[in-house]
Amino acid sequence: MGLSTHILDTSLGRPAPDVAITLYRQVSSPCWTKEGEGRTDSDGRFRGFFADDSTKFQVGVYKLRFEVGQYYKQCQIDTLYPYVEIVFTVSDASQHYHIPLLLSPFGYSTYRGS
Repeated sequence: MGLSTHILDTSLGRPAPDVAITLYRQVSSPCWTKEGEGRTDSDGRFRGFFADDSTKFQVGVYKLRFEVGQYYKQCQIDTLYPYVEIVFTVSDASQHYHIPLLLSPFGYSTYRGS
């Protein structure tokens, strides 16, 4: 079913638009291969990693890299993080994985959403 993500800037109480995101899949430790990239929409969401070919979504270890430093620079807000990487395991590729990022300039959290 694929993979989606979104970013909520909790310090501003709104979605984080136009943030660059790159998806990697671990091919062997410590090697990663780039699987896709995109930017969050006006609602802070990105759904297009496997939209064209859901058969590419497979069991394995993945990493989402969010370029949050560029986002905060555009907002003219100092941040501790130039980027955030979230590493997660896909154990059943027939399920949908939603990986949100709750973000502030000096902290973040994540969880598996629906």
